[in-house]
Amino acid sequence: MELRHLRYFVAVAEEGHITRAAERLGMQQPPLSQQIKALESELGVLLFRRLPRGVELTGAGQCLLDDTRAIFARLDRACEAVRRAGRGAQGRISVGISSTAQFCELVPRAISAYRETLPLVSVALQEGGTSDLTRQVRDGHLDVAFVREVQSPAEGLSVVHLLDEEMVVALPSRHPLARRRFARGTIPLEMLAGETFVSYRRPEGPGLTDVIVAGCKAAGFLPQFGQEAPRPTTALNFVAAGHGVTIVPAAHRRMHLGGVVYRKLSGAPQMKAPLNLIFRRSYVSPVVRRFLALLWREAPIEAARVA
Repeated sequence: MELRHLRYFVAVAEEGHITRAAERLGMQQPPLSQQIKALESELGVLLFRRLPRGVELTGAGQCLLDDTRAIFARLDRACEAVRRAGRGAQGRISVGISSTAQFCELVPRAISAYRETLPLVSVALQEGGTSDLTRQVRDGHLDVAFVREVQSPAEGLSVVHLLDEEMVVALPSRHPLARRRFARGTIPLEMLAGETFVSYRRPEGPGLTDVIVAGCKAAGFLPQFGQEAPRPTTALNFVAAGHGVTIVPAAHRRMHLGGVVYRKLSGAPQMKAPLNLIFRRSYVSPVVRRFLALLWREAPIEAARVA
């Protein structure tokens, strides 16, 4: 039995007449009659009672008609779902977010806009370190990931540079620099020379420590690192406890933590925290293409694909 046989059956049942059903199907009446008889023979039941002026369904025929209509309705829904999936309007996307990127305003805004635009796409979020997220994207366990620094070479990955974010210093609220007034409310970076810095453990936050070291060197000093934290959020708790100061992307100011104050920095033009999106170069699924298209609208992208 093929789907076309069921379509023939439905046409005859709805028309109540084989000749009219044949016209509706664009075929001759004799072949249609043969197909109906073959279907009855295959099922071992009569589907129609032959009348002088047409046909009418038997009880078995009515049962088949009800189920066949349900089958076709389900098939139509399946076909439409497949078409939506092909357009990237239905399916699932897995998004990684590095622990240093989660506070960047663009990330939740883009994900929220994506969910609102494509409600039939399930969005699975996963937080992690840059190294782990990069590996999962490369292995196909994640579709895309928001990360700060991208390890070089980014083999098999496409990298989209979304923006560069200013860095700010986080100080204990009782720190002298936190109470002192500065022109334009910014602390010259060189005034942090001699301070103890809370650093970031590389496996969880590669790149940020390098950015801080490079910025401090440009300001004429090398930072003195003390306590080590797995991620910036932990580092801020260490700052609140008085273990030192740290430098974080400006978006971390959204994390209001008692005992911590944030101040802008001057004299650190090169101290920026990049935000990148990575995805596999070998296969860009429809849902990922739609995600990228939305990012083009949401993000002030300074550079297109760089790798």
